[in-house]
Amino acid sequence: MDLILEGIKKALWLLLTLDPEVRGVTLLSIKVSGTATLISLLIGISIGTIVALSEFRGKRFFVSLINTGMGLPPVVVGLFVTIFLWRNGPLGFFGILYTPIAMILAQAIIATPIVMGITLAAIQQLPKRLQLQILSLGATRLQMVWILIKEAKLPLLAAVMAGFGGVISEVGASMMVGGNIKGYSRVLTTATVMETSRGNFDMAIALGIILLLLAYIINLILTQIQQRERPR
Repeated sequence: MDLILEGIKKALWLLLTLDPEVRGVTLLSIKVSGTATLISLLIGISIGTIVALSEFRGKRFFVSLINTGMGLPPVVVGLFVTIFLWRNGPLGFFGILYTPIAMILAQAIIATPIVMGITLAAIQQLPKRLQLQILSLGATRLQMVWILIKEAKLPLLAAVMAGFGGVISEVGASMMVGGNIKGYSRVLTTATVMETSRGNFDMAIALGIILLLLAYIINLILTQIQQRERPR
């Protein structure tokens, strides 16, 4: 119990004094996970909507792949991204392994199926006749898609929260592709693992608390938007 209290005290001290290292690690965590989430939204919402509104052979199989991807193990993603970005790998010529760019790539791969799956379910739950009503009013197919996305905005906000939550708390892939390099590719999760392995439990608890506060603040903002948009 004393160890936890010491961790809380240290977390408050680090926050109040704006410790440069902790500030840098926190900002990089926001930058990497925020960018990865935005990429996953662009890809996930687009593909999820297309799949939901289309009928094609093998659709159920494709949907099952998306649903499986929602539980994709981060360490497996990290393994394959590392192989592809390795100096002798197919994408090794980019030279981005052990950089924040590689971390963004890995986290985007983790978050995209989550966003895609929730988007797919959200669009499919809309009444089928709604599409016909929109088209009958003279809307183009692109306008119809945009209106359907707006109608499904509440579950899509949940997709944003799920996608961000999945990557901000991820450690395996970030450690593997980022290398946990001090001042360059170290984020809150990887720093927490490192401090724990060193036996610096007070510092690890402090970093963990900061990570929880960060996740809570982001999700609180998104929840406020979601609840404000909720039909009354």
